[in-house]
Amino acid sequence: MSGLMCLSSPGLAQTAAPAVPGSDSTADHSKFEILQKEFTSGPEVTEACLSCHTEADDQVMHSIHFKWEFEHPETGQTLGKRNVINAFCGSVAGNEPRCTSCHAGYGWEDMSQSSAQAQATPDCLVCHDTSGQYTKTATGAGHPPLDPVPPKSKTITGAKSWAVDLGKAARSAGMPTRDNCGNCHFYGGGGDNVKHGDLSSALYEPSLATDVHMSPDGENFTCSTCHVSDSHDWAGSRYLMQASDPHGTGKPGEARNAATCESCHGNTPHPVNLKGIKLNDHTDTLACQTCHIPEFARGGVATKTVWDWSTAGKLDEDGNAMAISEYLEADGDHRHTYMSTKGDFEWGENVPPVYAWFNGVVEYTTGDRKIDPTQTVEINPIHGTPDAPDSRIWPFKRMEGRQAYDSVLNELVYTHVWGPDTDTALWTNFDWAKAIDAGMKAAGEEYSGEYDFVDTYMYWPITHMVAPAEDALDCAACHDDKGRMSGITGVNMPGTTPFNTAGILGLAMVIAALAGVLIHALIRITRKGGPHG
Repeated sequence: MSGLMCLSSPGLAQTAAPAVPGSDSTADHSKFEILQKEFTSGPEVTEACLSCHTEADDQVMHSIHFKWEFEHPETGQTLGKRNVINAFCGSVAGNEPRCTSCHAGYGWEDMSQSSAQAQATPDCLVCHDTSGQYTKTATGAGHPPLDPVPPKSKTITGAKSWAVDLGKAARSAGMPTRDNCGNCHFYGGGGDNVKHGDLSSALYEPSLATDVHMSPDGENFTCSTCHVSDSHDWAGSRYLMQASDPHGTGKPGEARNAATCESCHGNTPHPVNLKGIKLNDHTDTLACQTCHIPEFARGGVATKTVWDWSTAGKLDEDGNAMAISEYLEADGDHRHTYMSTKGDFEWGENVPPVYAWFNGVVEYTTGDRKIDPTQTVEINPIHGTPDAPDSRIWPFKRMEGRQAYDSVLNELVYTHVWGPDTDTALWTNFDWAKAIDAGMKAAGEEYSGEYDFVDTYMYWPITHMVAPAEDALDCAACHDDKGRMSGITGVNMPGTTPFNTAGILGLAMVIAALAGVLIHALIRITRKGGPHG
């Protein structure tokens, strides 16, 4: 009794449960002797880390974060950032060290060599710094800005560079936070939310309406809460996704190694009531994201939806490069709608996805594949069929592009866009012929010397920015003749075609049933002796 009284005392309650030292880790890196010095480079810090974490560099160097290469087991293609062409800045090849500024290593400046061959060093701090002041230079092949910082230097997020204190960063080492992941992944494609549509700076500290999982008012997840890792290998690659997860949560105590909704919520996630039972009946057809991410690019940061490279190169009356910023996004920032270096753009916020059957396999139109320039080229066609047990209807951002191709060989081309000290970079001389020729040489690809531009689509599976349950799509959003699923084949959706043969027959059966009940009731009422005979 006296003990209960003591615990309920306000004064004692404040001191009865002091914080447990190292409660979120078994190591305090600020106490490590080897980290008590001034570091002059990122690789020096890595060397110090490896004195304890002896296997970490080997693990990292086998990961897609370091190799930027992926052997697709389904398509047989060799993919990864090192090899593919996309609808944004085109290709990494020919644009190092601008693109490798976000590599999880230091010093990769030549895509003709693998990261290991180029003797790039793993960057431990990019994932494990928790001091909040570690960053990378935007054009430094993964190296951080150090004192003295060159004038006009910028970081990978586009901010003005500052001198990183490597010792402070090393002594702060901990598990990855959303800052570690977001500083690269939120800025893919050259700016905030440019590429993905569902990954933006709005997720550093999102409102509940923007993301229920990452919001401090919700679950306050970090990225690695879902993207679980084993030996520096993370779950959740966009080259080969897990579009369905029949395994669900697994058995109690079973290891969870999938970045799927089902791995936490199970395969029948809705409550057992009339509506919930019906919704659970949809899980073998729809991805969870289809209903629970009704729009992407939420939270005040727009995403780029159209990029027309063919208009790049226009100069003002004085012959200078120009930039026009006519899109005003919800957070008050203006976004470029034209740049001499990059062409015309369009942006969108709160964008409804497009939907398609998806089994997780993403193919790529690599530089050695023939295209039909008379039609829109799909940069990364997605696979999936209605009758396959591993396919679900998924939401996607569909990026519309217009980009260069070899008009004789009918193949997409690699382009050299960044290179302030060269005569061949597009962003320096606005000469497409030189930029393509240099890009193809950098990639080691054949080029006819003739080019044109072709319309493209690129698809990005939408899986972040999960809305609160009350904001999920309701039934009428799809079960309507103008619903979101119009055009989706292979599934029967009542309400979408009310006046086709099946719909009319069904309506007739309902009317006939009602008429039968009515006639029966009238007969009972009008029979001699009244309704009770």
